[in-house]
Amino acid sequence: MTGFDTLLYENPAPHVARIVLNRPDTRNAQDTKLLYELNGAFDKAAQDNDVKVIILAANGPHFSSGHDLRERDAHAAMKDYRTVGTWCGFECAGAEAQMAREKEIYIGFSERWRNIPKPTIAEVQGKCIAGGLMLVWPCDIIVAAEDAMFLDNTVAMGVGGAEFFNHPWELGIRKAKELLFTADWLTAADAEKLGMVNHVVPNGALAGFTLALAKKIAEKPLFALKLAKEAVNAAQDAQGRNSAMQTAFALHQLAHSHNMQVHGMLIDPTGISPAVRRKG
Repeated sequence: MTGFDTLLYENPAPHVARIVLNRPDTRNAQDTKLLYELNGAFDKAAQDNDVKVIILAANGPHFSSGHDLRERDAHAAMKDYRTVGTWCGFECAGAEAQMAREKEIYIGFSERWRNIPKPTIAEVQGKCIAGGLMLVWPCDIIVAAEDAMFLDNTVAMGVGGAEFFNHPWELGIRKAKELLFTADWLTAADAEKLGMVNHVVPNGALAGFTLALAKKIAEKPLFALKLAKEAVNAAQDAQGRNSAMQTAFALHQLAHSHNMQVHGMLIDPTGISPAVRRKG
């Protein structure tokens, strides 16, 4: 995949690749095409031996509004792409199709990106909602603008959390529970205090600061960077992250199945505010 419709691929400095989500009219909502193109762009950067650092950024006022809920025939759209996992059944009956799709493009992609053997930096401004977290959390470093705000509102929709369930490692146990239970916003400043965000900078300095950080990292030997990342990821996985992630993903699928039986849709509409329901 060399040409992209939903994102930009740049090389702003030697040994640095910059991937830019480019659906600002949708606040960079993630449909099937964007996610496959993003995966293709990450692969391009990962497979380029001249690239040492990858930046993930977004055009427009907001980083990402999450999954694009307006996408029609999302399961049928899967046949247009070469899958990276070995699951199939995207158009099967019952819970199978939904689980297969989410296994491929949600937890599957996020886990793939988390394990890219090169340093990755997320450059975040504005709102980053639910599925947006599944783009920034797999990155090794997060730089946020002062106006950045983060939200996982899935519990309000009758689901136990976003598919890439990294909340306890990003926020700590108690703050992870509070974020999920309340479905409240987390400011950039609070995210930095919790260790989820590395740096908070003025909006106008976001791109420049992130690029300067990438260039500093790119001065180091690539093989040593790969080894350092592998070691830190292994330490996190030794804490049980993998098994906890799979358990949370299974519970996520249970919630979808329950909501389909009770409400006839993947989410529980009773937890969404009346104002939001009216807009929908």
